Amino acid sequence: QVHLVESGGGLVQAGGSLRLSCEAPVRAFTRHFVAWFRQAPEKEREFVSMIGWYIGSINYADSVKDRFAISRDNAQNTVYLQMNSLRPEDTAVYYCAVAAAGRIPSRSSRTYDYWGQGIQVAVSS
Repeated sequence: QVHLVESGGGLVQAGGSLRLSCEAPVRAFTRHFVAWFRQAPEKEREFVSMIGWYIGSINYADSVKDRFAISRDNAQNTVYLQMNSLRPEDTAVYYCAVAAAGRIPSRSSRTYDYWGQGIQVAVSS
């Protein structure tokens, strides 16, 4: 079992910024795709962003494109999600997810193997 450690959530006003972090204690971290999902109250869990080990492996949901930026620090086994220009509709519990080594996942949550416990992001209007 892999225990992912998420941090950086909180309450922010609309237009503000937050940076989420996900530390993944896995071997060969560079061979793992990492993604962020979110789930708002009474809604389905949805894809936010993902990053792999090759150029072009980054992609975003349309709802966050141009506002959020995903990056990774392989030396620290950590992936970051920089969230700018936050909106009330970004309010959700955000989850970090990691795919098994070497797997190229899709935007479906079913293609990820390890999950964090989730961290709350709340954006006030």
